[in-house]
Amino acid sequence: MTTARPAPSRRSRTRANGDGTVYQRKDGRWEAAGYVLAPGNTRKRVRVYGVTRKDAMAELTEKIAASNRGLPIAAADSTVSAYLAYWLDGVAVHYLRENTHTRYAVSIRLHINPGLGAKKLARLTTRDVRTFLDGLRATCQCCAQKRDSVRRSCCAIGQCCGKQLSPLTVTYVHAVLKSALEHAVREDELPRNVARNVKTTTPRPRRFQPLTAAEARQLLRAANGDRLHALYELALRTGLRKGERLGLHWEDLDLDGGTATIHRSLQRTRSQDLTVLNTKTLASERRIALPTECISSLKIHQERQEEERQAAGTGWMDNGLVFTTPKGKPLDPGNLTRRFRRLLHSAGLRTIRFHDLRHSTATLLLEQGVDLVVIKELLGHAHICVTAGVYAHVRLRLQRQAIDTLNDALSATNDAPEDPSATAAVR
Repeated sequence: MTTARPAPSRRSRTRANGDGTVYQRKDGRWEAAGYVLAPGNTRKRVRVYGVTRKDAMAELTEKIAASNRGLPIAAADSTVSAYLAYWLDGVAVHYLRENTHTRYAVSIRLHINPGLGAKKLARLTTRDVRTFLDGLRATCQCCAQKRDSVRRSCCAIGQCCGKQLSPLTVTYVHAVLKSALEHAVREDELPRNVARNVKTTTPRPRRFQPLTAAEARQLLRAANGDRLHALYELALRTGLRKGERLGLHWEDLDLDGGTATIHRSLQRTRSQDLTVLNTKTLASERRIALPTECISSLKIHQERQEEERQAAGTGWMDNGLVFTTPKGKPLDPGNLTRRFRRLLHSAGLRTIRFHDLRHSTATLLLEQGVDLVVIKELLGHAHICVTAGVYAHVRLRLQRQAIDTLNDALSATNDAPEDPSATAAVR
C-alpha cells in the first residue's frame, strides 16, 4: 500500500507586491529590481547593485520611496533636459542654498537646455559637451535668447552686438552640468562623467579697484554725518561682507569686550524676500575683534536707533537688527548700494562697487604687512589659497618692495665691517 505524498506547501511570499525582487548574481554581487516612476508619467523597471543583500535593498528602497513621493527616476534613455529637471528639483534642492539653486536653474534654462537638452543622456559624449561650451563662448546671447526680437535690435535688424558670455559664466555653466552628471554616475545611470573630461580655461579674476588709504579716510570723513556711519566704519575696518553687516543683530555684538560674532547674513530670496540666513560656509562663521573706532560709532548708532524707535512708536518693527530703516525694517541691499554711490559722489571719490570696500580692507592690511593667515580669518575665507589668489596683485607689489629693499642693501657703498654681535652662526 502506497501512501500518498502530501502536497507541497506553497512557499509564502516574503516580499509584498511593489517591493521589488532581490537575488545574488554569479559574480557575487547582489541585484535588486523594481518598478518606479519614470519621466512622462510612465513606469520603468530599474536595477541596482550592492556588495551585500542589504546594500542592494537599501538602494532600491530609496528609489521606490522617491517614486512614491512623485519624483520620476532619472533614466539613461531620457533626455538631458528631463534628467536635469529631476536632478534640480529632486536632488540639488536638498543641499543647495535657495539663491544658489535659483542660479543653477537659470543656467540650465538659458544655456544648457537650449544647447544639450534634446540629447539622450546615455548618448552624451565629451565632444558634445566641448562643442556646446565652445558655442557658448562664440554665440551672441541677445540672438540665442531672442532678446532682440522684443526690442527690435541686434540681430533682428541685422546689426549683431556680439554680446558673448564671460569666461567666468561659461565656467559656471560647465560646473553646473558637471555636478548634475556626477550625480548620475553615483546613481549608476552613467558609467562616467563626460563633462569632467572637458577642460576649460581658468577665467581671469575680476578686476577691482580698492580704495587707497587716503581715499578711505576721505570716505569716512564724508560719512561722518550719515545715519549709517557705523556701517561704513565696519565695512572699511573689518572687511565684512554686505550681507554679514546687514544681518548683524545686537546680540551678536559685545561692545564691552570689543568683539562681534558673525554667523548670519541678510539675503534676498524668491520665496521669502529679505530674510536672515546662516552664513554660506562654516569658515564664514567667525568671531572678530572690533576696532575702537567701530565700537564708538556703534554705540552712537545704538543711541540714534533708540531715538528712531521712540519716534516710530507702534510703527517700529522690532527684529533685533543693528542696521535698519528709520522704521526698523531690514535694509534692502539694493537701496544700500544706491546710497553708497551717492556718498561716493558727495565725497568726490571715483565710483567703485560696494564689495570693493571689502577688497580695500584686505589690500590695506596686506600693504601694512599683516600676515595672510590673519587676513584669511578676518575675511572668513574657506581656504588661504582663496585669499592669496584674490590679492595676488598686492603680493606682487609687496615682493617688488622687498626686492627693492634688498637691492638697496646690496648696492650700499659703505663697506664698513658688520657688528660681529649681530651675526649668527648658520647650522
